[in-house]
Amino acid sequence: MKIAQNLDKIGSLGAVIAAAMAPCCFPLLGIIGTALGLGAMERFAPQLQYAVQILITIAWVGAVIAFRHHRVLWPLLLATVGTVLCFAHYYIHYSELMIYTGFAVLVASGVWNSVIRVGLSQKRPILESTITCPSCGYQQTEMMPTDACQYFWDCPKCGQKLKPKQGDCCVFCSYGSVPCPPIQLDSACCA
Repeated sequence: MKIAQNLDKIGSLGAVIAAAMAPCCFPLLGIIGTALGLGAMERFAPQLQYAVQILITIAWVGAVIAFRHHRVLWPLLLATVGTVLCFAHYYIHYSELMIYTGFAVLVASGVWNSVIRVGLSQKRPILESTITCPSCGYQQTEMMPTDACQYFWDCPKCGQKLKPKQGDCCVFCSYGSVPCPPIQLDSACCA
């Protein structure tokens, strides 16, 4: 889960680092790369060009994953613009300004997604969830524990003992209107 949450940062920073390893192709980043001792990788410049493109794609996929999590469109649009600029540099018109702008925009999108994720992690979880019995359809609102998972729930109407579905950590994640607090906060659950 942590890798998926950080794909946009891994991809954009990885692309910049890979570009810095090829000073012949990216002179401005090459200065930084050479100062950091990455200039020795220049002999792999053709392979690094493919690595940069793969990492740019990974950055965009990471932005899509981040969007699906927080539903804020602007960082995804920013990442899309950066990706288009980078690939336009490779396949339409060679332009240093285009590729450097694309890199900067991808990094900015990753930072923006990080800021959004930090803001979301500081939110308070919803503690009430309505459990629906799959047998009889009875619904009851329950207070969810914040320090433990609730593995079982007995339906007051039909008496069926509910347990989590495979892959879920508790009855709230399986049958509730709101998942348990740890899942809401994207942290590990008790299971």
